[in-house]
Amino acid sequence: MQHPTCLPRTEGFYMPAEWAAQRQIWMLWPERPDNWRLGGKPAQAAFSAVAEAIARFEPVTIGVSAAQYENAYARLQHPRIRLVELSSDDAWVRDTGPTFVVNAEGELRGIDWAFNAWGGLNGGLYFPWQRDDQVARKILHLEGCARYRTEGFVLEGGAIHVDGEGTLLTTEECLLNPNRNPQLSRAQIEQRLRDYLGVRQILWLPEGLYNDETNGHVDNFCCFVRPGEVLLAWTDDPQDPNYPRCQAALAVLEASRDAQGRRLMVHKMPIPGPLYATAEECAGVDQVMGTQPRDPSIRLAGSYINFLLVNGAVIAPYFNDPADEAARQLLQQCFPEREVVMVPGREILLGGGNIHCITQQQPEGWGALHRERRGFAR
Repeated sequence: MQHPTCLPRTEGFYMPAEWAAQRQIWMLWPERPDNWRLGGKPAQAAFSAVAEAIARFEPVTIGVSAAQYENAYARLQHPRIRLVELSSDDAWVRDTGPTFVVNAEGELRGIDWAFNAWGGLNGGLYFPWQRDDQVARKILHLEGCARYRTEGFVLEGGAIHVDGEGTLLTTEECLLNPNRNPQLSRAQIEQRLRDYLGVRQILWLPEGLYNDETNGHVDNFCCFVRPGEVLLAWTDDPQDPNYPRCQAALAVLEASRDAQGRRLMVHKMPIPGPLYATAEECAGVDQVMGTQPRDPSIRLAGSYINFLLVNGAVIAPYFNDPADEAARQLLQQCFPEREVVMVPGREILLGGGNIHCITQQQPEGWGALHRERRGFAR
């Protein structure tokens, strides 16, 4: 397998926007009993619903452990869902899988970010995490894509959003956290983002959503709708702990210009809830020292921003919350050319994220071992 020695930017590669044409979506099968309640069975049903919704529009590949292969195979019978045996520590492929980059000729490569379970031994969510750190390499090997490894530079895919035209969104709460890259200054982190993702303008929001256990991933808080437009999680309630976070983000966005010099149009997406796990839901999670505690007193970081764009559709979570319908209408308004498909998001939220966190898009493009494949047959 080819391993480039130059940086993506110098070789003409960049990260395309999520609305660019996609070849497939990657997922991982949930089973970790100290994160997913009842041995992961409710989460597996939720992940299956997400995969089947995506498969209406494009192929899905799901990595599953050897121990869970038969179970996953029995649950996932859609002809456009492919299972591959792929070990991991948990199921957050947005953060452990590769970030794909393309060039003008349509060649596809991938970035294999160093991963430390959202903070390593300084606030990380579990230990060890070496199998998760191998996920990106395994996916790129399966797809025949050359790999850029960022040894010593930690990043998760959920920490960034791009518009495909040179602009990147992130949060200071995450990327400047000392539990990621304490040896690097803000300017040095910006340079790595430019070098690996081909961006020119970086928009720093101060914080992400309140109680987000990823230290404020932007994909749970704010995202691009199209170049020059963003969706921002929003509350008008001054008593909500998210209120100052939303106000601070709006101030940055309204004062910013993107890489093309445009001012940003900001759409305000209501925040559901507040949402909490029940005592029964928490009791179903194995208690293991060193992993994230589950407690009914801890507010969940529920967000409608945590959706996925696929070819022709928006796959978004709902929470049986009064704001569900307003969220659906706003998504339809923002993406009039796409079908809005909302699937149950609570079980995924109980594990610490949502639909965008458990998926990773692979853009159209050809790798070093180019294969013509438009769909999967069982």
